[in-house]
Amino acid sequence: MTSEELTSKVQEALQEIRPFLQNDGGDISLISIEDDKVVNVQLMGACVGCSINQMTLKMGVEMTIKKHAPQIEKVVNVAG
Repeated sequence: MTSEELTSKVQEALQEIRPFLQNDGGDISLISIEDDKVVNVQLMGACVGCSINQMTLKMGVEMTIKKHAPQIEKVVNVAG
């Protein structure tokens, strides 16, 4: 899979999870993908400072991204 295809898959995954985050007044954006293994995202809005955002990141975002792009090893939230 090329880097462009991987980015597309990750964007698809974020589109799938975005409505759930927006329902809670938050959002997410893709910052970068390192070595085709680590996805850096930025949580925004109500997701910033939310006590459950780490759980959301692991259980929701990471799981959804891995479903679309299994070679991804982890998802990291970079503070804005």
